[in-house]
Amino acid sequence: MFRRSAHPAVRLSAIAAGGALVLALSGCIVVNPGGGDGDRDDMHDGMGDGMHDQSSEWEDVSRADVMFAQMMIPHHEQAIEMSQFILADDGVRPEVLQLALDIEAAQAPEIELMESWLDEWGVPSMGGDGRGAAGGMGGSGMGGMLSDAEMDELESADGAEAERLYLEGMIEHHEGAIAMAERHQDRGEDDDVLELSASIIVSQAAEIERMEGLLADLD
Repeated sequence: MFRRSAHPAVRLSAIAAGGALVLALSGCIVVNPGGGDGDRDDMHDGMGDGMHDQSSEWEDVSRADVMFAQMMIPHHEQAIEMSQFILADDGVRPEVLQLALDIEAAQAPEIELMESWLDEWGVPSMGGDGRGAAGGMGGSGMGGMLSDAEMDELESADGAEAERLYLEGMIEHHEGAIAMAERHQDRGEDDDVLELSASIIVSQAAEIERMEGLLADLD
């Protein structure tokens, strides 16, 4: 069962909490909260064994930019997997199917773009299949990520129940992505990455409004 934010003010609080969560998770890449040149110092620390020899390839990259790409890729991958569950359900309204198609069409190219940046920087991707990422990145995981149990619940549901689980889950998923993108806007340095995070804020906020309308029609 997914918790639905009942009021815009509650959603804003959730977004703020998501931002705090992402800040807490920053230890996985040792982001300097002060930003600036410090984001480039000892960037390989905290990334695990085998990364030290790659540090020379990405010593000039902002850790905020790296962390944003590394964390947003699995976040996007889960959104696509959620959408594929809905697209496989014949009992879902056409409007919800179109939403799922739109989310998949928007986020798949963004994944490719972020992976190209990581490859250029010589940094590994943390992507996978959308499963396990919620619990594998520090306790509660990234903001808005569904647990494996919630993903299983969504996959097994059909019709109106599948729509409800998808819309409620994706609203929170988008709120988490917005929190991550807003934090990147404060700390990122690369113009291309900043452009993407700004675009995510705008596009996913619009999709939240769209999903709230679809959810209201379902009630």
